[in-house]
This record gives sequence, structure tokens and C-alpha cells, in this order.
Amino acid sequence: MPAVEMAVSRPFRAIAMASLAALSLALPAALLIAPPAFAQETSVSFGTGSGDTKAPINVDSDTLSVSQTDGTAVFEGNVKVAQNDMKLSAPRVLVVYNQAGDEIDRLEATGGVTLVSGEDAAEGDRADYDVVNGNIVMRGNVLLLQGNSTIASEVMHVDLDSGSARMEGRVRTILQSGKE
Repeated sequence: MPAVEMAVSRPFRAIAMASLAALSLALPAALLIAPPAFAQETSVSFGTGSGDTKAPINVDSDTLSVSQTDGTAVFEGNVKVAQNDMKLSAPRVLVVYNQAGDEIDRLEATGGVTLVSGEDAAEGDRADYDVVNGNIVMRGNVLLLQGNSTIASEVMHVDLDSGSARMEGRVRTILQSGKE
């Protein structure tokens, strides 16, 4: 019986060793050729990080509809939102108040959103601003412009207090060195 085990295991061992040898040669080459394929998340700075998320939020739009029943307000048409040095523009912004109705809980901007803070600007399909925690999540075809550099992803999480952002979902970037 041991002779049979040896005969069966040798071909499999040879195949496994050949596969490992091929993989050891191919893997470094694959890593050199396509490192961006492995990038799914990256962290970057965003804005000044000096904004007071408790500061008043100014909204300017073409129309406003208020619903007392569900505690919401809908701003539509060329909507401009400003808080400190953060500016947001979109065709439509839904404002959701807390249960007491005395504070803004969140803003939901849709229809193509532009977010500017300091020298940084981002665009996306929508942005949800959690006013209580000072976080903005942009989703859908997000493009971040920082000087000469651009970063594209599916989702961007912005922490307004710290001035940082995290890009997720097939992150692509073009970095400019500043040298010509």
C-alpha cells in the first residue's frame, strides 16, 4: 500500500511544485504591471478641517417646500448650501430635522452635487451630510480635485472636523508632481 501512495502522490507533488514555481515568477510581474487593481481605498486630506459643524447652515434655492408631518424641507432649483468655508450645490436638497423639530439632523443632496471646502472640490451623484456628526458621504462617480491631482472613486467619506476624506470603491488617481 505505501508504494501506491508514493506513486499517486508524486505526480500531484510535481504538478503542485511546477504551479508554485510558475506562480512565484508570475506574481511579482503581475504586481509590477497592475498595482492599481488592488487599490480599493485611500485616505486623503479634504478642506481646511477648521469648520464648526454647529455653525448655521445657509441655504439659497429657487423653491422651498416644508412638510410639518415628516419634519422635512425640500429645496429645489439651483440649491446653494454654505456652512463656514464648506459650500455645496445641487439641483435638490432634502433637509431632515430631528424628532423634536428644532435641529437639522441631515441634508440629502441629489441630482449631481458639487462640494467645495478650502482649495479642494469634489463632484458626485449625491451627498448625504450627517450634520450631527460632521460627516459627508458622497456617492456615485465621485471625482476629487486637489490642485493638479485628481482622484476618482465610487464613494468618498469626509470628516469635516478633521479635514480628512476616505475614498472607496475602485479608486483611480492621477498625481501631478508639479515638475514639467
